[in-house]
Amino acid sequence: MWGARNERGPVARVILQPGEIGAERRLLIQNGPQSALWAWPGENGQVLTLGATALFAALAGTDLTAFDLQMPFIYWNDFVFEGVAPVRGRPAHVFLLYPPADIAGQKPELSGVRVFIDTQFGALVQAQQIGDGNRTLKTITVLDLKKIDSQWIVKTIEVRDDGTRNKTQFEITGAALGLDFSGGLFDPAALPDAITPPFPARVRHLSP
Repeated sequence: MWGARNERGPVARVILQPGEIGAERRLLIQNGPQSALWAWPGENGQVLTLGATALFAALAGTDLTAFDLQMPFIYWNDFVFEGVAPVRGRPAHVFLLYPPADIAGQKPELSGVRVFIDTQFGALVQAQQIGDGNRTLKTITVLDLKKIDSQWIVKTIEVRDDGTRNKTQFEITGAALGLDFSGGLFDPAALPDAITPPFPARVRHLSP
């Protein structure tokens, strides 16, 4: 995963390697008020622009979806503040955000997303996808953070399907900061191009 911020908001390029499930797939995930999603390879090896339907498709045989990675709900305009509640022993501001028409049309069972923002650091620590009757459909929780030099990064995230109780754990094992991403790395047309990983000396390994 490569991540940065452009003029539209946070952007990430993700390579999925599902092993026995299928061939490698690459995603470009643009967040912000005008979010977007691209994938490669598509038909005839083309880059595909994906709509809201693709946001909720399972990735690489897990319960993780592009919607979970993109987190477009951060930019939804319709929301209410519900107060302060603890998450893993820390107080967090709680907001319930309501989906726009395109998302509601693709996933009508999703009535909202409840987010928990740490009161001290202003960082998202948990998000719950909510269905009818305030029932939790899926929960994404930040389990661990790691400080590299002067920057805190997410180390472990748990994605739990509250209906099936299945869990997918996303763990960062190494990270390189301060890289130069010039040259069209986050251009959709560049998705078919292979990207050389950082030199091993630039990667800081995160201890357990």
